[in-house]
Amino acid sequence: MSRADKPLPPLSYLQPRVLISRMLAALGYFGLLGCLFIYNGFITDLHGANPVVIVSVLLVPLLIFLPGIVIGHVRTHAWLCFAINLYFIYGVQSCFVPGKQLYGGILVGTSVLYFIAALGYVRWSYQAQRVRNTAVAAQHQPG
Repeated sequence: MSRADKPLPPLSYLQPRVLISRMLAALGYFGLLGCLFIYNGFITDLHGANPVVIVSVLLVPLLIFLPGIVIGHVRTHAWLCFAINLYFIYGVQSCFVPGKQLYGGILVGTSVLYFIAALGYVRWSYQAQRVRNTAVAAQHQPG
């Protein structure tokens, strides 16, 4: 028995999902950036450490992905899914520190929101691209 390709959903099904998942991923990404910046820059006691250094160490890995997130580059979202797991781990760890449960919960929530939305965005974007390519190829076939 040969393996047949599954039929792809139509663009009318995919396009709203691509848009919504991209917006939710952006919400999770910017929520995570904002949470890290506000908490570590203004709220927490860093015990004499330079807040610029601490905030930079936390934010620079996320800011590397900023141009791709803003323009909606699909591969950037896929790669950030790997990096976002470090912030998820940091958030879970923070949940067990007395007085940092809310901060840890927000980190976990925003990183999970980004991860799930970005996975949907990557999947549906590539499916939409395949549907468009199939439609273009069908138009250019003689016959």
